[in-house]
Amino acid sequence: MQEMSLDYHFTVEQEVGSATHAFFGFNGTAGVWRIAAINEAGGWKDRTTVEDMDLAVRASLRGWKFVYLGDLQVKSELPSTFNAFRFQQHRWSCGPANLFRKMVMEIVRNKKVKFWKKVYVIYSFFFVRKIIAHMVTFTFYCVVLPLTILVPEVKVPIWGAVYIPSVITILNSVGTPRSIHLLFYWILFENVMSMHRTKATLIGLLEAGRVNEWVVTEKLGDIVKNNAAAAAIAKKTPFKLFKKPGFKFGARLHLLELGFGVFLFLCGCYDFVHGKNNYFVYLFLQTITFFICGFGYVGTIIPSS
Repeated sequence: MQEMSLDYHFTVEQEVGSATHAFFGFNGTAGVWRIAAINEAGGWKDRTTVEDMDLAVRASLRGWKFVYLGDLQVKSELPSTFNAFRFQQHRWSCGPANLFRKMVMEIVRNKKVKFWKKVYVIYSFFFVRKIIAHMVTFTFYCVVLPLTILVPEVKVPIWGAVYIPSVITILNSVGTPRSIHLLFYWILFENVMSMHRTKATLIGLLEAGRVNEWVVTEKLGDIVKNNAAAAAIAKKTPFKLFKKPGFKFGARLHLLELGFGVFLFLCGCYDFVHGKNNYFVYLFLQTITFFICGFGYVGTIIPSS
């Protein structure tokens, strides 16, 4: 599911941005810079948790263009646990929002780029994709839609609640056809993550407490892939190569997910008894997803010793 999101980021956002000579955000994975571009842009700054994007925006404002080379492939690793993924998504959502706050006026006052490029960077790149998208997803699917069940006078058209989001989701997953069987659960999981992204976005915009929080993303390297070889090596060594991590049950609980799970469950029960739209089917499935995440039973990989 993480791969589906990243493939969309690379094959759509970056490749399309490169093909249309528009701006796209540089990231730290397999990126190559000209030293002159870095120097002219003002160098590497640590004022936000997205230094790579910060540098890309400043270089773009000075007239530098970026090229995406899709035929060159470089290996990259994804977070191995749900907690690691949550921290990563917090940084990736909070950082751009905070960078938008710091740079919006600098972009407006810039005289080296055209007016329409300023509009694209401010409105499309930052405002829509980095701020509004997270808030709309969470607000609509986890707040507004459940509450309409309690207020039957409010009607949500099925094309807005189901058809359009489904088409958008299918298009997002085109780059990862081998994961198409995860598409339905991916939608539910993304709704859960939209809650964290919305919270992180607000923290970034308001420069609240965790705005500069940087937690190193936990990754396992080739441990899982090389289990067989590792087991063979372990037999010949006097110590254990891998130690099974011990998780306290309380440490695995995520109260925010559990709280929203209870809220959606109550809305689903009300719709099952009194409703006419059959939204309870979606609400119960979304409740299960919130509970799975809330109890920490997703994304935990424990390598065998």
